Amino acid sequence: MENLTGKKVVVIGGNRGTGHAIVAALVQESADVLVVGRNPQSLADLVSAFPTVRTLNADTTDRATIELVFQESPDVVVLAAGAVPPTQPVYELDWDTFSTNWTTDVKASFLITQYALTTPVKPETMILFISSGAGIGGSPISGGYAGAKRMQMFLANYAQLASNRLALGLRFLTLVPWRLMKGTGTGELVIPKYADFLGISEAEFVASMTLAQTKEEVAQAVVALSGKWPEAAEGNVFIVSGDGVATESSLQKGMPFWVKR
Repeated sequence: MENLTGKKVVVIGGNRGTGHAIVAALVQESADVLVVGRNPQSLADLVSAFPTVRTLNADTTDRATIELVFQESPDVVVLAAGAVPPTQPVYELDWDTFSTNWTTDVKASFLITQYALTTPVKPETMILFISSGAGIGGSPISGGYAGAKRMQMFLANYAQLASNRLALGLRFLTLVPWRLMKGTGTGELVIPKYADFLGISEAEFVASMTLAQTKEEVAQAVVALSGKWPEAAEGNVFIVSGDGVATESSLQKGMPFWVKR
C-alpha cells in the first residue's frame, strides 16, 4: 500500500461513529487529516484525542462548505457523514421524515460531485462515499434510507462516467459496509428496533448478521483505497464485510440484513 504520510485527506463526519474510526486509522498512517463536522464539542474532543487533526465546524449540505473543503486541494475526500435514519414502518412516516437521508446524505454527495465535476479540482483527487448494505438489501423500517444509500452508489458511477468523458482524471468510489455496526451511534439505535420488528432478541438479531464487519475494518478499507488508485475494471462500488473488501459484483451472496433466518 502506498505511504499516506502527508497525503491530504478530508473526512466529512469524522467526529463520530465510523468516521471517527476512519480518522484514527488515517492518523495512524500519518495522513494530513481535516475533519468536517457540525458538533463543535465532538470536534474539540477529536482534537484532544488526535492533536494533529485539523477541524472545520460546518454543514456539508451547504455548497459553501464544499468550496472550503476543495480549497484544501485534498488528495482524498471521504464523506462519512449522514443522518440517523428513521426506525418506523413506512406507513407511520410523513414525507419529511421519510426523506431525511435524501436531504442530508444524498444532498451532500450531490454537492461534492457537482463541485468536483464543474470546478477545477486537481487530477487524481479521489472522492469516497461511505454508503450502507441497506442500499443493496433494503431496510423496511428506515424510510428512504436504503434508496438514499443506493443513490450514493449510482452517483459514484455517474460521476466517474462524467469525469472520464471530460478527461478530468478524478476517481469516484463508494464503500459499502455490509452490516449494521455497534459502536457507531446509529447501530445502537437501529439494532434494537430491528430485533423488535422481527420479534427476536437483540442477541439473535446480531447473530443473524452474517459477514458482519467492524467500524475498524471499514476504516482500514478506507486507508487501503486512499493508498492506491483502483483500476477502472474494479468498478466504483466496494463492499466491506467480515470477509474483507470486494467489488459489488463479486459479493452477490447473503440475505438482506433485515431478513429473519
